Amino acid sequence: MDIGYPYALTAELTHRCPLRCVYCSNPLELERREAELTTDEWLDVLDQAGRLGVAQVHFTGGEPLARADLEPLIRKAREAGLFVNLITSGVGLTAKRAQQLADAGVDSVQLSVQASVPELSDFIAGTRAFERKRQAAVWIREAGIPLHMNAVLHRLNLQLVEELAEMCASWGAERLELANAQYYGWALRNRSLLLPSREELREAEEALRRAKERFGHRMELIWVIPDYHEEYPKPCMGGWGRWSMTVSPDGRVLPCTAASEIRTLQFENVKRRDLAWIWRESPSFNAFRGSDWMPEPCRSCERKELDFGGCRCQAYLLAGDAGQTDPVCHRSPHHRLVAETVSGAPKQAAGGFTWRTTGENL
Repeated sequence: MDIGYPYALTAELTHRCPLRCVYCSNPLELERREAELTTDEWLDVLDQAGRLGVAQVHFTGGEPLARADLEPLIRKAREAGLFVNLITSGVGLTAKRAQQLADAGVDSVQLSVQASVPELSDFIAGTRAFERKRQAAVWIREAGIPLHMNAVLHRLNLQLVEELAEMCASWGAERLELANAQYYGWALRNRSLLLPSREELREAEEALRRAKERFGHRMELIWVIPDYHEEYPKPCMGGWGRWSMTVSPDGRVLPCTAASEIRTLQFENVKRRDLAWIWRESPSFNAFRGSDWMPEPCRSCERKELDFGGCRCQAYLLAGDAGQTDPVCHRSPHHRLVAETVSGAPKQAAGGFTWRTTGENL
């Protein structure tokens, strides 16, 4: 198959983070500070990305503001011809640093929020962060940086879709991504308390319709589907190794941000191989490209070029084999694993969460 060029690079600069979000999809085992790529190593990665044809880079974490070298990395990315998006909790941002980010050339900032109610937001984040996020939004806009926002949706905040949209519009967001939780990492650990019922989801979709009527003329609203409730799975990052690559804090290169969960694959590291070779030649990136790897029912399915067999990470985490049909698909021999989980969604959200280990002091 024609591999082409990666469109986007997700640069996970660190796993250090001041939040402890119960839905966090980062690995359960976080990389420690001493294992992170150095400034020079990241500068080389960005240079390689530009030469490879990458169009945009997303600086994320953990919390990328924890890296003191964030600004020179942004400048390097711009020099390499990349569009630069910063994904942040906003915690740790100051007015001065927001201006430094703007001066370095950041093209947009995506600010995460947990809820429109301060107390609930702080509970979900595991720390008092709501007011710092609100202030961060002010500083981002004052620095002249386009503000995008992201809210992960689950049973604790799904009833607040319209209120979230109203809040983000009032904060000056140009775009709001309402991302239904994806169950990897800590989100999978807490799935029984995060997964909504079909009725809760139906009500949220109706609230989304109202929000689009109210705010769609001033803010773009994006809805990331709750795939556990779908008949067919979401495409695996547009297809495994087709358009995106992720560099983890320690330098491993992954086809998607959750791929480190797949223990049966060995992922190459930028400390030993260059990005172009990893993209084109590495066994991990070629493992699930095309359709030759597909089992039935995927191999003969008319949708195989639409959803590519679904999510490889989800197949591994739920069915124990990354080469299986995603259990979300109603045609999958493992679909009962999802169907039983959905039908058993609790009637009430309660305590009992396993809190994400903070990476603040890693």
